[in-house]
Amino acid sequence: MKILETSGLKKFFYRLQALKGVDLHVEEGELVGLIGPNGSGKTTLFDCITGILKPSGGKVYFKDKDITNFKPDGSYKMGIGRTFQLAQLFPEMTVMENMLLAIQESQGSMLNRLFRIREDDNRNKALSLLEFLKIGHVRDEFAKNLSYGQQKLLDLGMVLMADPELILLDEPLAGVNRSLAVEIVERIRELRKNCGCTFIIIEHDMKVVMDLCERIVVLDYGEKIAEGTPEQIQNNEKVLSAYFGG
Repeated sequence: MKILETSGLKKFFYRLQALKGVDLHVEEGELVGLIGPNGSGKTTLFDCITGILKPSGGKVYFKDKDITNFKPDGSYKMGIGRTFQLAQLFPEMTVMENMLLAIQESQGSMLNRLFRIREDDNRNKALSLLEFLKIGHVRDEFAKNLSYGQQKLLDLGMVLMADPELILLDEPLAGVNRSLAVEIVERIRELRKNCGCTFIIIEHDMKVVMDLCERIVVLDYGEKIAEGTPEQIQNNEKVLSAYFGG
């Protein structure tokens, strides 16, 4: 079953066309890589899917529902979680406070929040996720004091607080040291295996993409130029030309 589909998605920034009719589909439970040279439109595509940017043309469907004109909070409540190239944290708040704040928008009325009806459940859930992500030991640290890799893990944890069905990861390993990068990759594998989460991952580490993803979509200058298994992408002349010229 398709969980996400874009049809003819376009985005203009004045006269610059950043997306040129991108067709994308993702099946429930898939782990799809989205790659391409810098400036190829990958993050713009994420922004249009999640409502940060309004597409200039085309459609976005989530579980067969047209969400093209949804705002970010609407796509979030529908079940789409998203991380950014730079972790979106509250640096002056503790790790636990960041986790608890992340869940508020998806939980009912202000009355519920005011009377802390779910506070214990949320705290237990946050603790469980932090332990799963191997950062439970820093739950009382301010987010600004974490290493960059730990901040990336916290960013993922905040997304997971809302139990998203689809998770868009924008360069989750960028700037992260090798040992923590391995940790992040393992957590992604476990989430997919044990929770059935669906992922689309933008990542420049080709070894990670080839090892982790079962299907890869390639953008270049806002167009989809290739799609297939890691082996097919590695041997695709258009992809080699986009990355290495020729």
